[in-house]
Amino acid sequence: MRDQRLPTSPGFWRSSLRGPWFTSVLGLVLLIGVTVLFVTGLVSYAAYNPGLSPVNDKTPGKGILGFYLFSWPTSPVWLYRLTQGVHVTLGITLIPVVLAKLWSVVPKLFALPPARSLAHALERISLLLLVGGALFEFTTGVLNVQLDYVFPGSFYPLHFYGAWVFFAAFVVHAALRVPAAVRTVRRRRDPAAPPAVGASPPVVGADLVAPRPDPPSVSRRGALWLVGGGSLLLFATSAGRSFDGPLRRTALLAPHGFEEPGGGPGGFQINKTAAYAGIDAAETDEEVWRLTVTGRTRTVRLTLGDLLRLPQHSAALPIACVEGWSTSDQWWRGVRLRDLAALVGYDEAADVLVESLQRHGAFRRAALSAAQVADGRSLLALSVNGEPLTPDHGHPARVVVPAAPGVLNTKWVARMTFGDL
Repeated sequence: MRDQRLPTSPGFWRSSLRGPWFTSVLGLVLLIGVTVLFVTGLVSYAAYNPGLSPVNDKTPGKGILGFYLFSWPTSPVWLYRLTQGVHVTLGITLIPVVLAKLWSVVPKLFALPPARSLAHALERISLLLLVGGALFEFTTGVLNVQLDYVFPGSFYPLHFYGAWVFFAAFVVHAALRVPAAVRTVRRRRDPAAPPAVGASPPVVGADLVAPRPDPPSVSRRGALWLVGGGSLLLFATSAGRSFDGPLRRTALLAPHGFEEPGGGPGGFQINKTAAYAGIDAAETDEEVWRLTVTGRTRTVRLTLGDLLRLPQHSAALPIACVEGWSTSDQWWRGVRLRDLAALVGYDEAADVLVESLQRHGAFRRAALSAAQVADGRSLLALSVNGEPLTPDHGHPARVVVPAAPGVLNTKWVARMTFGDL
C-alpha cells in the first residue's frame, strides 16, 4: 500500500471538489478561450509584418511556423486595437480558470506508474507539455504586460515558440478529452457516483474523485462561481486600458505607461517618454532637427518648416500597443507618407524604413509596407488634436499608420528610406 502522505498516493488528495464534472466544465471554457488567444496571438505577430524587413522580425528562423503570415491591412483602423485588446484582456481574465483547471487535475501529474502503455506515455508527455506550456505562456504574457522583462532573451521568440508548443499539446489533449468532457457536462450526473453497470464509454476524469474525500466546504457549482468571480475581477481591473478617460483608471492591475499622460491636446496614453528613449531636447529643436528622406532618384533634408509647407492632411487614428492598451481616435495632421515617397522619385507607393532618434528600447527602426504607405491616412504627423506634438508624443515628427501596432508608429523620426526592403 502506498504511503498516504505522498502525492503519488490517491489518498493524498482529499478535496471533494475534484471530479469529472468540475474538470470538464473548466476544460470546455478553456477550449474556447485558449483557441481565441492563440489565433489573436498569431494575428498580432502578423501585424508586425515580420517578413517585410529584418528590422521587424523579432523571431528569426521561424521557418514553417510562419506559414500563415500575410500582409497586414490598414482597414479598419481599429483592427489591431481590437485583436490585441482581446488577446491581452482575455489572457488575464482566463488566469483563474487556468489555475483552477491545473489544480483539478494535479493528482494525474503524480500518478504511478508513469506510463502503462505507449499510448498512455504519449498522453502523459502531452500533458506535461500542456501544463508547462500553459504556465510559461501565461507567465511571460503577464510579465510583458507588467513591463517586467525578467525572462532570458527577447519576449517575442520566447512567447511565439512557446505558443506553438503549448497549442500543439492543447490540440492533442482536446482531441482525446473533449468528446468525453461534453458527455460528462451533458449528463449532469454526480461525479462521485460510480458509473452504471455496462455504461460505455466511461466518464472522463472519474479517477480524479478522492477515495476518502474531506467534507466539502463549498459545492462544485460554488467553486465555479468563485473561479468566475476571480475572472470577472481581473477583467474589470484590466479592460479599462483600452479606453481613455475615467475608464482607464479602472485598469488597476495594468501599468498606464512610464508616465501619466496629463491633460491638454496631448493628454492621451504614451508608452515611451522622451526621457526614457534618451531623446536630447537640443537635437529635436526646430532650428537643428532635419528629416533625411532617401528614395529612388534623390535624397532631401527637410526642416520642420519645409514639412509644414508641404500639403497637409488629417486622419483620426487610435494608438494600440502590444501590451494591450490603446487610445481612442486622435486627430493627427501632417504630410502623407506617399507624398514623401513621391518627393524622392516614387510615383507609386514603396516600402519605407523609418529610423528614430530614440536610443533606448526596441524598434528604433521599423519598416512599413507599400500598402501602408499608399493609404492616404498614413502620415508623418506634425501635430495632434490641433496642437504641435509634445516631446513625449514624438516632437517634431512621428509616423502614424492605420491599424498598425504602436511600435511601428515611430516617434522622433530622423530618417526615412523608401524602396524595396
